[in-house]
Amino acid sequence: MSGPYPIRGSVVLPEAELVWRFSRSSGPGGQHVNTSDSQVELRFDLAATKALPDVWKRRALERLAPRLVDGVLSVRASDHRSQWRNRETAAVRLASLLAEATAPPPKPRRPTRVPRGVNERRLRAKRARSDTKRGRSGRDW
Repeated sequence: MSGPYPIRGSVVLPEAELVWRFSRSSGPGGQHVNTSDSQVELRFDLAATKALPDVWKRRALERLAPRLVDGVLSVRASDHRSQWRNRETAAVRLASLLAEATAPPPKPRRPTRVPRGVNERRLRAKRARSDTKRGRSGRDW
């Protein structure tokens, strides 16, 4: 593996807390796929981890609640023929999931008003366009 996988800033995915499982994968690979365990399932106990700051952990537990089973986050990868590449893919997916889930909430939007000049220009343009179209009708002849 070419870890460590950064989540955000200096926080990285801890190797000691990752649980790997391998199984036979469907998909590309020919006869090779029947003999090798290339599918990778990566599990990370989010509820019990000490690697994340408490604020990040609470945020991640809240945002990833539908994906968690007893506080454990699971990611599966079987895109590639080799187990090594699937391990890389699963670890990167897990790190990006955690990065997205631990990100701070966006700043609240400050409502703004449309300036009066913008509204007036728009209405003036609409009137001009309306006059142009009205002038095209041949009622006078």
